[in-house]
Order: sequence, then C-alpha cells, then structure tokens
Amino acid sequence: MPSASSRASRAAALLAIALAAVPAAWAQQGASCEKPVYLTFDTGHMGVAPLVADVLKRQNVRVTFFAAAERTQTDGDSLDSHWAPWWKARAAEGNEFASHTYDHAYWRGDLKGVAPSFRIKPSAGALAGREFTWSAAEYCANISKASERLALITGKKPLPLFRAPGGKTSPRLLAAAKACGFEHVGWSPAGFLGDELPSEKFSNEKLLSQALETIRPGDILLAHLGIWSRKDPWAPANLEPLIVGLKAKGFCFETLRQHPQYRAWIASHP
Repeated sequence: MPSASSRASRAAALLAIALAAVPAAWAQQGASCEKPVYLTFDTGHMGVAPLVADVLKRQNVRVTFFAAAERTQTDGDSLDSHWAPWWKARAAEGNEFASHTYDHAYWRGDLKGVAPSFRIKPSAGALAGREFTWSAAEYCANISKASERLALITGKKPLPLFRAPGGKTSPRLLAAAKACGFEHVGWSPAGFLGDELPSEKFSNEKLLSQALETIRPGDILLAHLGIWSRKDPWAPANLEPLIVGLKAKGFCFETLRQHPQYRAWIASHP
C-alpha cells in the first residue's frame, strides 16, 4: 500500500495538472449552467466525509447525497448521532439528500405472484448478510426510513428519489417504489468514477484521466463517502482534480433537483 506521503504527492500532482487548464475556462463560466453534470455521493465508511465537505465548499459545488445507515470507521453508522451535525452542515450549504435504503438493502430477485415481492439482502444493520423476502410495502418502508432519518438530522426534506444499492433493480421493484413516491436514480456509464474498484488495477491517475475524457453534459456522477476495500483511496487524490478539471472544460455542477429527468417528479411530490 502506498505511504501517506506518496499518496499526498500524487494528489498534489493530479491537482496541478487539472489547475493548469483553468484560467481560460474560468472566463467561460457564466451564471447559467449550459454543460451541467450531477455529482452524487452514496454513503460508505465516512472516513473521507470531512475531506469531501471541504472540497465541495472550496469549489462552491453542491451535490446530491444518497444515504443508508452503513457501518462507519467511528463504530456506528452513517446516519447516527455522531454524523448528524455533518449532515446538517451539508444541508445548510445547499446540498440535496435522498434515500439509499436504510439497511443498504440489495435486490436479489423478484418472486412470482400477483403481489410484488422480492428477495432482498441487507448489507448494513442487524440483519446484514442474511437474505429475506420483502413485500413491496416492506421495501418501501426501508426506503422511507432512510429518507425520514435524513429529514430529522438535516432539517431539510429529502428529494422523493432513491438509489438502490449497487444499482440493482427490476422493473417490478422500480414500479413498487414509484407507487410509494420514490423515483430511482442510477448513474451514467461515464459517471461511474471507479472508487469501488481495486486500486491495484485501477489507479487514481487512470480513473481521473478516464473521467475527464469521457464525461459529457447531463451525466450523473457517482462516488462514495469511503470504500472499505480500496487500498489507495480515491477521494483524497481525485475529487478536487476532477471538479477543477471539469470546470476547466466548461462544465458546471447542479443537484438532482435541477435534473430535467426528475424536475417534474420532484415538483409533483413536494
């Protein structure tokens, strides 16, 4: 595993590369957002959450957070009282929030029958690692539980959106969630920023270069607030260079509240 000093050196080099293209691009930045991208974060071990917040504030970027009660490095979960002030501060900065299911509950398959039901395997909470059969109402309750917890700790109503863990869904699952007021949000192919991938095969330099080359206007970008398995963490090295590099290309950042695919749905579910 690279040392902390070598990681810091590489992060500084990546940021310097991204900054080199900035001056000409700043002149093109106007009040309107003509080339929007939508940066989203799912929860994780939260170890990089303070750094992420610092970068977003410094770069004046607002994002959409999808939250589940996932295990953290602080011996609790990402929606517990320890993290409540962090979430509240993000709300004050104008960020948006949505559910990632409370128990980070993976869809594993549909079951046959007239009433929709699903094989579900939570990866967080007391039931983590076990597979269950949930009705549509039970799945909706788990989406709602995360949304309600976010509302409590942020003081802000979350968006009527959710992201299924791993992006794993079925048409029947999506219909059930929509019937109880939640539209699903995935991510764009180029917007998969790769922080879940093994750093031995996908270096931060490679992921940053790929993102800057392939991201297009309208893309939804996905990163996490900490990935347990990645040895060379993504966010300290890549987050700010990515934002700076995209700004240099004329991109601007909006939350999913402004996304054309979801604006009408959000407006109809105040």
